[in-house]
Amino acid sequence: MTVTSDPVLALAEPDALRDPGPAYDRLREQQPVCWHDGLATLLVSRHAEAVAVLRDNSRFGSDFRRAGEDLPPAAISVQTLDPPEHTGVRHLLVDAFRRLDWPGLERDIAREAAARLAGLAGQPSFDLVAGFANPLAWSTTLRVLGVTGPELSWFAPVADAIVDGMDAGVWPELGEPAMAARAELAQLTAGWLDEAAGHDGDGAAAGVVAFAAAQAGPRGVDRTVLENTLRVLVHAGYTSASKLLSLGAVALLERPGALAAFAAADPGPAVDELARWASPVRALARVCVTDTSLGGHPLRTGDVVTVLTGAANRDPARFTDPGQLRLDRSPNPHLGFGRGAHSCLGASLAAVQARAAVGTLARDYPQAHLTAAPSYRRNLTLRGLSTAEVTLRKDHPR
Repeated sequence: MTVTSDPVLALAEPDALRDPGPAYDRLREQQPVCWHDGLATLLVSRHAEAVAVLRDNSRFGSDFRRAGEDLPPAAISVQTLDPPEHTGVRHLLVDAFRRLDWPGLERDIAREAAARLAGLAGQPSFDLVAGFANPLAWSTTLRVLGVTGPELSWFAPVADAIVDGMDAGVWPELGEPAMAARAELAQLTAGWLDEAAGHDGDGAAAGVVAFAAAQAGPRGVDRTVLENTLRVLVHAGYTSASKLLSLGAVALLERPGALAAFAAADPGPAVDELARWASPVRALARVCVTDTSLGGHPLRTGDVVTVLTGAANRDPARFTDPGQLRLDRSPNPHLGFGRGAHSCLGASLAAVQARAAVGTLARDYPQAHLTAAPSYRRNLTLRGLSTAEVTLRKDHPR
């Protein structure tokens, strides 16, 4: 095994991709708030400082223009704007999500999950990622947006390229493919807005795209910002949900009796614990918009702070037995969906999908188990699986 003293690259080692807990613990114990010269960022791995950064928009911003940095128009979205500009766009999307038929959506997800699993039950084994989590997340994303999208075979490589590009600061060769993928996705979302033009977006059945297209003008949301926001939304909606579904399911499949325990558990705390444990979003970046300090480190305007949310979610100062998966954990102030003004817009959707899909697996196939060790993608910003071979048969050899 290759060993590195770089705390960031240590998280990309095979053992850490499989189980990042020990690497998080070493970093938190040895360098809980430390400057990384190579990435020119302050790394934060304790829960207390992580929450302080994510909540304090007066000192730490998502909009790097507040620190004097130029951003291209294509980079301006609800993800990069700070209040007050951020507020109008976010409220527009919150209203669109609020109008959805949530009970009906959960029933649809559960029905689709049951149908997909029934179709896979006859196979000796199947890839949980490609055969279940990814297609379910994609169909749900399209249903929520209210659009007809391309096949997953087109979208998945585009989404993966964008995820990989988030680590271009470590591996520069990933930057250019990610830019090309974002451009392809931008064309798709712009087309959706054009198709939605003229629709009023009324009714609970109207998707997010139709509602946003109808309401953006009166609410003063710029068309380019809306296009960029929808690009971010479709990508984040798919990637966050698919990764939480697959990582959460594997966490249960790796533990004897955990599927049955999940089926019997209160779904709210159980899904929260899967989000804490899996922590698909491993890192969030903020820029200092004023001279300040954090954890004893002085910071200047323009300095970048990277919150390692995965590490914060395993902080023993905030969580009892953080290395244990406890489906009844309460309270559970995890950062799996962020915190503060930029907390995940799709947190409710991700939770509904996990509750419906993982719940269906747990109730209908408590005997399911892995047939091989899962493989993980080499990603530092988002944690995810490459493959996870599973059988739903009781008699399949382990």
